[in-house]
Parts: sequence; C-alpha cells; structure tokens
Amino acid sequence: MKILKLLSKITFLNIVILINLNIYSYSEEQPVDIWNLEEQKSQPKVLNDQNKSEISNEQSSENNVYDLQSSKSTNKIDVDESFQSSNVKIFGLYDPEDYSLKIDMWSNSDGDELKYLFSNLSKLELSEDAAEIMNISLLTNSYIPKKNISEKEFLKIKSDWLIKNNDLNLIQEYLVKNQLINISPNLVRYLADQYLSKSNISKACEIFEKNIEPIYDEYLSKLNIYCLINKGKNEEAQLILDLKKELGFQNKYFEKKINFLQGYTSEVDNTISEKSILEFHLAHRTNPEFSFEPKENTNKLIWKYLATSNLLYKIDEIEITDFEKISIIEKATNDKNYFEKDLFDFYKRFQFNINQLLNAIDSHKTLSNIEARALIYQRILLESEINKKLELIKILKNLFIKDNLSNAFDSHLKDFLNEINPDDVPSNFTTFYYNYLKTEEKSKTDIKFDNDVLHQSKLINYFNGDYAKSKIEKDIDNFLKKIKKNKKYVISKKDKMFLESIKSDGIEISKKYKDLYKIDESGMPSDMQVMINNREIGATLLRIIQVIGQDRLQSLDDDTLYFIISALNQLDIDFIRNKILLKVLPLKV
Repeated sequence: MKILKLLSKITFLNIVILINLNIYSYSEEQPVDIWNLEEQKSQPKVLNDQNKSEISNEQSSENNVYDLQSSKSTNKIDVDESFQSSNVKIFGLYDPEDYSLKIDMWSNSDGDELKYLFSNLSKLELSEDAAEIMNISLLTNSYIPKKNISEKEFLKIKSDWLIKNNDLNLIQEYLVKNQLINISPNLVRYLADQYLSKSNISKACEIFEKNIEPIYDEYLSKLNIYCLINKGKNEEAQLILDLKKELGFQNKYFEKKINFLQGYTSEVDNTISEKSILEFHLAHRTNPEFSFEPKENTNKLIWKYLATSNLLYKIDEIEITDFEKISIIEKATNDKNYFEKDLFDFYKRFQFNINQLLNAIDSHKTLSNIEARALIYQRILLESEINKKLELIKILKNLFIKDNLSNAFDSHLKDFLNEINPDDVPSNFTTFYYNYLKTEEKSKTDIKFDNDVLHQSKLINYFNGDYAKSKIEKDIDNFLKKIKKNKKYVISKKDKMFLESIKSDGIEISKKYKDLYKIDESGMPSDMQVMINNREIGATLLRIIQVIGQDRLQSLDDDTLYFIISALNQLDIDFIRNKILLKVLPLKV
C-alpha cells in the first residue's frame, strides 16, 4: 500500500509544508553568497590554473588572455541603496572588480540593441579568445538591463550562450551559485540531459543535491524523484510523487517505471518512450531484456545514450543488403554517435568483382550511394600510386558530402592523408590535401624579447604588473631616447598600442618625445564609439567579441587590434586589455 494512504491528515499537511520548503535530507550544501566580493573563488575555465597573486615575472609560456590580473588599480564598487534592496537581483559568477568591470556594465544599454547583438553572435562559431571574453561578459555579477528587455529575456541570453558553449562544469557552477533551478529550468534540463545521454546518472543528479528550492518544473521534478530512488532515498521519492499526484500529476508511463524501481510491482513494462532521454533511460533501467533499434529521426541524445550504453547495432549482425540500417549507421557516424572505424570495416564486407574494382572511378556511378562508397573505399585500400589514391580519396569525400554525411569521413580521411608525404602531393591536389589534413598548429609559447623593438622589449612585462610606476617611466624614457637617436627606427602600430595603453594608465611620457610619433585615427566603428561615449560597457564588449569572431587574436590585423585596444582604454577595462596585449605584442617562438 502506498505511503500516502497511511498518513493522517495532520501528517499529510506536515509533509506538504516540508516539501514546499524543499527540506530534502540530501540537500547538504548551503546557498553560495554571491554578494561576498571578498571571497570570489570562481574563475572562468581558462583562469582556474593560475591565481592572480601567483603571477610570475617570467613569460616563458604563452599567457591565456584572462588568467592574470590588471596592474592598474580599479575604482571600488559603490553599492547603493537600490542594490541593497531585496528587489534587485544579480546573476553571475565573477566579481566585476576582478576584471576591471562595473556592476552596472549593462545598465546604460538598450535591450533591443543587446538582443540584436546577441542574435548576430549566436550565428558565429566564436574562437577561443572571443568565447573567453563572452564568458567574462555574461558571467560577471551585474545589474540586469532594464530598458526594452526583461529579466527572463536576459537570463535566456545567458542560458543560450552557456548551452552553445557546452561547458557542463561551468553551467553547473552558474546554476548552483545562483539557485536557478526554477528561473532557468531549460538550462538545468540541458545539463541533466547531457549527462543522462552519457549514462552518467550521478552527474545528472548532482544538480538536485545542491538545490535548496522547491522544484516546479514537471520534467525536473520527475528527474529529481528518480535521482532520490537512485540514491536509495525511496521513501522521500514516494512522498514527493504521492504529493504530486494529490495536486493533479498524471503520467502512467512514469508511474509504472517508478513502481517497478520501488519494488511495488515485479511486472516488466516493455513500453519504450522516446519523448525524453529520462523516459528512454527509465525504459532501459526497468527492462533486463531491453532492446531498441534507432531510426533515422531518433533523437541525438538517445543515439548518444545507445552508444555510451553499448546498445547500438552490432556490425557483424547487419546484412549488407539491409540498406536502411546501413543508412542509419552512416548518419549516426556523421553525428559522431558511431565509430568511423566500425563503418569502414563494414564497407569491407561488400563483394565486388575484379572489373568493378579495377574501374572503380567509372563503375561506382552505376551503384547505389552506399555501394559506391564501399567500392571506392576498397579501391583506396588497394591503390599505391599517390596521384590515383588522392583522386579516389577525393571522390569518396564528395560521395559523403553529396548525402550530407561529410563528418562520417573525417578522422579516417586524415589518417589516409597523413600517410602521404606532403612533398609527394601533386599540385592539382594540394588544396584538397591541406584543407582536409588540418593538422593542429602547435602554439608558440616561448617569448623572445627584442630590446631593439619597443613592443617586443621587456617593457611589456608592465602588463603583468611587474613594474612600479617610477621604474616604468624611467625605462620608457631611456628607450624613447634611444629610438630618437636611431633615425631608422619607425614607430609601429603595435608600439603605439603599447604607448597609448600606458599613458591611459597615467604613466607620464616626457613632452620632449611628443613629436616622435603621432596619434593615429583609431578606425573605431562609429556604433562602437557611441556605445563607449554612453558608457555601455557590456554592449561594447559584445561588439569587440563580434569583431574577433572566429579569429584568434594573433590573426587580427594591427588596425583592428588598435581600435580594440583603444576601446578598452577608453572604458578602463585594463584586465582584458592587458591580456590581449600580452597575446599580440610579444615575439613568440
């Protein structure tokens, strides 16, 4: 008999109160105090390896753009009465003071403009450098903009970015610290579903262990009940389920699976629901004889779950005439839910006559797409002549592209190309060869100082915080004196970035050098300059992110870097400015 039926009315009311207060026995952690700006412990992923107080005077390895602290003192944040009001909410991870930002960094911005900027950024695959600035911009504690944008809309922007960035640890940290289980349920569900799809139940449930609020979202509430059972807290799980049913909850599929897990029934329910990864997982968990054949339109999360749970098709059990299953496997391989090696091993099982193999370039045209790929693949394995082999590899790649399966021939393609010496590649295949080989270029991390070039000299250590004001002024004076004597020395754009940045910090440069170089027009986009003039700090950072886009900072031209540094100087965002300068100024070897 269900627990609820044994409760008196008084006991039931007590349970209602307990549930509404969310006093679950496994909620072990207290809420994190995001107002304590003195105990900021959270750093972006790229910051965790290095605390600002541990910055070395050496530059022997390439600095991450954001893992050092600014040397310029930052104005203290004045917390006014409106900020202290319980009606004012902030959501984030990082203290603005630590990144030369302000708690009102979004306050002067128009919501329509912000939504337009975020919409454009969502279409870009941001580089690591741009993504790091985005993390700082969106996850720094700040007031929510008020004009033409609601709290819900702004938090959705944060959630959409975190989902796109797909850093699950960062998402969990953000959700737990801000207790957003009811405010951003879609982000919580995304986190839990990603872990469920990897068959990592403990990580999927971890978010509930650190939650201190009642759970209103139905999906998350069901997942919470399952998590309690998974932790052996069956009575608590049943109490919550019974209460939900008293309040109108109905879901026969879910109840059957839970009743089986609770031991109330031994009858196995063979039904399988694909409505969610949770319902699919429950079907697997409650059926010892579970079996499922995915279809082409099966949800990608379920495909991932099948792969991680070793439930996908066994290659050796599939007939080469079963084109429907083979097509599904090819699609799964394209989506990275099936191993390329298994797919290509399957292609070896196709039988072709000698004439087809010898004339594969022509004979594949008369076959189905699947058979054509298998034939060309087998011919590649037999070919030793470089020119011919490259031609066949290119044909195979195009066959995959034709069916929108380009990713299914990715790592195996690189394996083929890596076997070919670049010096042996004919000129008519060099573009194809280098486009698809895409070997990761090893980053140059060692700095080589050149004391004959201003922006490559040891003076750049100023941006590490290694210089006292008096010393940097003296050393710059000596360097400029040397430059003035050298008639051949031309002040470069990067030299100007260096000089204008230290002048922005209040470092004095003698007037006798004022004719040594002239201040260039920054080339600042007009809309960005308007944002700067209006002190729209957050919006300006978004424009900078948009400018960087998919590029590495080192790939940007000097003119672009010049106006980015100018923008950061005007807004006193020294932290990000310093890290960009340390990326682009030094000579790396």
